[in-house]
Amino acid sequence: MVSSSVLGFPRIGANREVKKAVEAYWAEKFTADELTKVAADVKRASWTSVKAQGVDFIPSGEFSLYDHVLDHSAAFNVIPKRYVGLGLSPLDVYFAMGRGRQSEVVDVPASEMKKWFDSNYHFVVPEFSDETDFKLNFNKALLEFKEAQAAGVTTRPVVLGPISFLTLGKASKDAKPGFQPISLLPKLLPIYKTLLTDLKQAGAEWVQVDEPILVLDTAAALENEFATAYAELAPVAPKILLTTYFSRLDSNLTFIAKLPVAGLHIDLDRAPAQLDEVISAVKSTPIILSLGVVSGRNIWKTDFAAAIKLGQKAIDALGPDRVIVATSSSLLHTPVTLASETKLTPQQKDWFSFALEKAGEVATIAAVLSGSQDPKVAAALEENNTSIAKRREFESSSDDTVRKRVAAITDDQLERKSPFTTRREIQAKHLKLPKFPTTTIGSFPQTKEIRQARAKLGKGELTEEQYEEFIKKEIGAVVRFQEKIGLDLLVHGEPERNDMVQYFGEQLHGFVFTQNAWVQSYGSRYVRPPIIVSDVSRPGPMTVKWSSYAQSLTSKPMKGMLTGPVTILNWSFPRADVSRELQSKQLALALRDEVVDLEKAGISAIQVDEPAIREGLPLRRSDWDAYLKWAVDSFKLSTAGVTDQLQTHSHFCYSDFDDIFPSIQRLDADVISIEASKADMKLLNTFKHYGYSNQIGPGVYDIHSPRVPGGQEIKDRLKSMLDILPDSLLFVNPDCGLKTRGWKETEASLINLVEGAKWARENYA
Repeated sequence: MVSSSVLGFPRIGANREVKKAVEAYWAEKFTADELTKVAADVKRASWTSVKAQGVDFIPSGEFSLYDHVLDHSAAFNVIPKRYVGLGLSPLDVYFAMGRGRQSEVVDVPASEMKKWFDSNYHFVVPEFSDETDFKLNFNKALLEFKEAQAAGVTTRPVVLGPISFLTLGKASKDAKPGFQPISLLPKLLPIYKTLLTDLKQAGAEWVQVDEPILVLDTAAALENEFATAYAELAPVAPKILLTTYFSRLDSNLTFIAKLPVAGLHIDLDRAPAQLDEVISAVKSTPIILSLGVVSGRNIWKTDFAAAIKLGQKAIDALGPDRVIVATSSSLLHTPVTLASETKLTPQQKDWFSFALEKAGEVATIAAVLSGSQDPKVAAALEENNTSIAKRREFESSSDDTVRKRVAAITDDQLERKSPFTTRREIQAKHLKLPKFPTTTIGSFPQTKEIRQARAKLGKGELTEEQYEEFIKKEIGAVVRFQEKIGLDLLVHGEPERNDMVQYFGEQLHGFVFTQNAWVQSYGSRYVRPPIIVSDVSRPGPMTVKWSSYAQSLTSKPMKGMLTGPVTILNWSFPRADVSRELQSKQLALALRDEVVDLEKAGISAIQVDEPAIREGLPLRRSDWDAYLKWAVDSFKLSTAGVTDQLQTHSHFCYSDFDDIFPSIQRLDADVISIEASKADMKLLNTFKHYGYSNQIGPGVYDIHSPRVPGGQEIKDRLKSMLDILPDSLLFVNPDCGLKTRGWKETEASLINLVEGAKWARENYA
């Protein structure tokens, strides 16, 4: 009989209970016990709701108050020395690692964050050294397994695998030269053995061990480490389901099939073509195959017919008892439930499936493949066939004007009129910026008053005219503040924007929006991604009114702010019926029109942010060139339609750029700003290695923490930058936008930033 499985579930709560409770705890409005109770309620609701969908394997242990990798670090005592001995509770140490902490007696920065593979989820990077003292501070997987048992639900615990844990980490500052975290595997394995032994003794039949690095090319060099690790773990553990996702196994499959594991999970949503090869590799083994046929990354209803076809192929080769129907990955990347959406049209609602609905899908597909005669299963199959047919009919229509415009794109449209050296001289005369010009990344704090005004507008409690007057006042206050502290290149602060992607999607044709489809990005930061459902076009200007109004308030240059085409695509739920390249170029053309209109309106600098361009990079290197070609072309298409005096900016954050740096150069933005401080300025080595000819602003402080950087700290970072970068090219700016910060910390931080720039001018004349 075919089983069904969910690899992970959203941990935010159906009504964002976890976000509210965590932030209440940070604000000292909640006790630790109150926070724990909210978490327990959300976990119990998740387990019972997935069970009610008929799923056989229900996950536990993957819930988190901040980040599951950070949970792992805390559990295994991978706690950097800077967080030890501060007199903080274990919970406060945990949060300090995630977001930093600053008080009269404690001042520690947050740990580095990175993107979780090619998703918009951020994980907190573990730090290792020769002296890392592994021990099991608590067995989270065991605790939640028992917690679920007490709620009447038998679960399959989830654990991040030892090799992925080590290789996703980094060497700490105090590590010896040449140290590699994977060298700690012999010290780490005994701790895993204890964890897994305890699970087995508690009655866990299976354990899901996630080793996502197995879809990377770099895993090929770790064959011996995988063999050693699982030879030690398998004898003491419950049956191990070795779990991979987000891409294909390729040559790594050769050694994976030899590992002493009971099951192997593969992602057939992102890489369906690997099924035949995987079946061939495991057929002669006892390994059970878990098929990720229901997407854990998108919100489109699963095509049951296609999923059943893949499942039947595996059954024909292996038999039904060796097949599990599963989500392709954890459902962390999808909203909780479609039941919360009351404003979608019936047609739109019929297209989608969120986490809870996807749990029902895996159960139904497994039942069909098991030959179920239940009338409810037959009805669900028929309903799905009808729904998919209707969606295919809708998808077959297209906007000929948009398609023809994309088809007519020429190479000339991708290039600025003159090279950067020429543009730079023209822009210097036009903008009149000082040496080491200061600016911000765009957004200023989204205060409670701004959110309330937006909500009142939506409820009809404010008229459009009243709302616009409110926004004008907010913009005026932001402009005056920037002038007061001495920033050079100003922004309007974006008080009118709910989200850097949603705001644009709402003004473009081709998008659908939800009320409550929240997805975790990092910590308590949730986003509500728009959904691209048809060809994209711009019916009219989107930002010109507010940028030109802000420019009218000051004699200093104002920077227009746009989100780039690749980022809008990656931070939306994209269409599945057409290529990402087509969608990206449609977005680029819409943005190109906006950039041209902004320049016509008197804006002299425009920032087109692409923080997701690295995130969208395929996980297999053989797929990189095609992606980078259309991704870079999309950015250039959106920015190249202006005169030489228009200064183009772009922003990037939380990604490893070493491997794609030539593509960053090919963007030909006049100025790039990039996250640097949270990663200990290590990105500067990339610039030292490759060189960079255009202007650049490595961030001088981390905005994802409420901590205010000291003045000397900013000066030290500027000095590090100037040891590598030409002083004539350096901009001074924060790591990222200030939307999530409070005004008090924003003001203090930016004052220190401006003082740092003044110091640089005085010392690097």
